[in-house]
Amino acid sequence: TQLSAAMAPRLALALALLAALCTGAGAANPIRRVVTMLQDMQKKIEAEGERDQELFDKFMCYCQTGAGDLEKSIKAAEAKMP
Repeated sequence: TQLSAAMAPRLALALALLAALCTGAGAANPIRRVVTMLQDMQKKIEAEGERDQELFDKFMCYCQTGAGDLEKSIKAAEAKMP
């Protein structure tokens, strides 16, 4: 089939726009990709750091109070023994 004279330029324009959209979305700037990757890594590391700090704080609390609690329970058990 033959395209009408008025339809040919519209089709060419539509194809050009489609090609521009496809290449623009798929081919991101390599520098932008690296920066985005580094930002994602930073967020992940910060989240891991917060989780690790919370675990460390719990462990230090146990270390500071655990010995005293253990001594109290040993003395209580010895006191109950005849």
